[in-house]
Amino acid sequence: MTSIRNNEKTKNIKINRRFLLSGLIFLVCIAGYYGYSRSQTKASPQVSSNKMRTIGLENAPVTIVEYADFNCPTCKAWQLHGIKEQILMDYPDQVRFVWRDFPIITADSPKAAEAGWCANDQGEFWKYHDLLYFMAPELDVQKLKEYADQAGLDMPIFSQCLDSGQHQSDVQKDLQDAKNHGFFGTPAFLVNGKPLIGPPSYSQLVNLIEAELPKGN
Repeated sequence: MTSIRNNEKTKNIKINRRFLLSGLIFLVCIAGYYGYSRSQTKASPQVSSNKMRTIGLENAPVTIVEYADFNCPTCKAWQLHGIKEQILMDYPDQVRFVWRDFPIITADSPKAAEAGWCANDQGEFWKYHDLLYFMAPELDVQKLKEYADQAGLDMPIFSQCLDSGQHQSDVQKDLQDAKNHGFFGTPAFLVNGKPLIGPPSYSQLVNLIEAELPKGN
């Protein structure tokens, strides 16, 4: 009888663990924002853009902009769940994803965002993006360089880019863009310009996409 009760208890814990953990880590991400924002000076309201940080057709009727942090556990969970990839498979001509940096969670977050830009310079943003999420939270500068090497990037160019802070202003522009939209935690999204806070489920994202598609498509 004790064994049966223990098994039932374990099953209940597994069922509820996902929902409890998601709520807790989202609160951590929100708290991280407030801790970070108190230490920042206000920047100019500009938006960085780079076509290589998008996936999908340029003229897709639905654009989903993701504001995220490589060191955000909620962002990582959403990424590893594969919802974005499934959406792109199901809506190959209708949806375009755009990445924006919102580095607010840890002291390593801004430099990790810069590293993404440095990988982007070599045309390997998404490959490096996936690797960073897989390896997080170990994202100090030395690790960022190790991952770049694993991704097959040109290391002298990457290291010079990262060490010089070449893309620091680009990261700050994305950060200010997120603030201008009133976002307070990661991840956050825009679906054709309409804000969406927190990581959406597949069905929730499908409903939002369908509402934006032209009638009859």
